[in-house]
Amino acid sequence: MAGGGGRTRCPPGALLGMAAVLAAVGWVRAEPKEEQLSVDLIGKNEVYGDTRHEVNVYVKVFTNSPFLVCMDLALSQEKIIDPKYSWIGPDGRHLEGQKYANMTETGKLMVMGFRESMSGTYTCTLSHKIIETTTQEETEIVQAYKFMVYAYREADHAYQVFVRFTTTRCQLRNNGLFFETLEKILNSTIAHLTCHITQSSYKCHSIRTPKHGLQHELFVNFQVDPFAPGWEEVCHKLPYDCEDVTNRRAQQAAELIGKFFHQLRYILEHEAEAVPTIQYVENSFSMIPIDSCRPGFGKNHHTHQNCASCCVVCGPGTYSPNNEVTCRTCERPRVRTYGAKSCQ
Repeated sequence: MAGGGGRTRCPPGALLGMAAVLAAVGWVRAEPKEEQLSVDLIGKNEVYGDTRHEVNVYVKVFTNSPFLVCMDLALSQEKIIDPKYSWIGPDGRHLEGQKYANMTETGKLMVMGFRESMSGTYTCTLSHKIIETTTQEETEIVQAYKFMVYAYREADHAYQVFVRFTTTRCQLRNNGLFFETLEKILNSTIAHLTCHITQSSYKCHSIRTPKHGLQHELFVNFQVDPFAPGWEEVCHKLPYDCEDVTNRRAQQAAELIGKFFHQLRYILEHEAEAVPTIQYVENSFSMIPIDSCRPGFGKNHHTHQNCASCCVVCGPGTYSPNNEVTCRTCERPRVRTYGAKSCQ
């Protein structure tokens, strides 16, 4: 971290005054609010098979899959004589009688409470008869349909923030004090959302401008992260995966940070008792979203074009040990399962 050396000639009173003013307008402490939690289950839609190729299906973890229909769309519009259906799961076992398999008499399959280990190929065999009108001769037709079903999660959202402040000199102790005060206030602002500031740093640069000569600016950047201490306890209280709630809280925290800097400019200019030595650079605030995936999941825009923004379960021979957005390939593919977090 740069810009922290040297002896200060400016008293830190302006910094303390800023903290006092911010506290007065309610930024240092935010009261927690109860949230109405809900889960968005995949709707009861239908996905038809295709005899020409596997049909890719993406199911959010802990939800039910759509109904997989053991026929193609064209055949579904015709009358079928004596249809018989047989479903086989990724492990090669018949699905009839399995507790997690909801099978209808018309050949539809819903996989309930989907987990990453349930990913794989689901194969249905449909047999039916064709009866010749004049001779009443019966011919049995057998068709197979394959569905490649993947578990996925929504990406975890964090936000990278960039903001600048003018200062009198780069080698000023007040720069470090200001940065520490700013970080504490921001953490207090979003603490009730179990979010916190991470990867925070600043650097001081000298900038020559055509109109104002040489200026000194603090380039501050930090990340708004939704995994502050205590977030796991919140998740354990929910009967389902809490990624939707976590992402919603991260978005709320990002909005609070944006509102903070919008009000900070006004406070420093109009309400501070003394003119601070450090000033917010107008319109310097910017924020960009950063996605990450849980271990065992990753993104692949080429393989999963229909779910490009999703964190899709890592397939056999690949793994993801951390919160990166890609699945790594094992050098010696020994992993035959979905959702691996290591190659062992």
